[in-house]
Amino acid sequence: MQIVAANLLDLNALHTMEKACFPQDAWPLFDLIAVLSFAGVVRLKAVENHQMVGFIAGDPRPQDDLSWVATLSVLPEHRGKGIARALLETCEAQLSTERVRLCVRQSNGEAMRLYTNAGYRLVDRWRSYYNGGEDAVVMEKVRPHV
Repeated sequence: MQIVAANLLDLNALHTMEKACFPQDAWPLFDLIAVLSFAGVVRLKAVENHQMVGFIAGDPRPQDDLSWVATLSVLPEHRGKGIARALLETCEAQLSTERVRLCVRQSNGEAMRLYTNAGYRLVDRWRSYYNGGEDAVVMEKVRPHV
């Protein structure tokens, strides 16, 4: 497995991955184009056998001394191999802020364990954030002296 930069040529693969990983919350095509093309966004893909099997996007906001992990996904059949953790660590290393935040469905225990084990802590809850009315758990990691 390799982690490399993603770009607009990955749009179709990312669109397929979004639908597979987030059936209720898949980003619309316009948002996928934006995350693959906006300046400053850290966008990485995990590749195995010439196929994108994971994706992460980090949105640095240095004026707020805060970055957001906008999305992190791994195709279901490739989970449990450490791909999400590798993507998260690689993305964090490319973000210049001390604080990194993300949000996750409160029912996604697997993702919450990953983030907790990576040093993220609960800082907020957004009520009825996701489709279907489920809350988002907002988590933050503070990295000293980035």
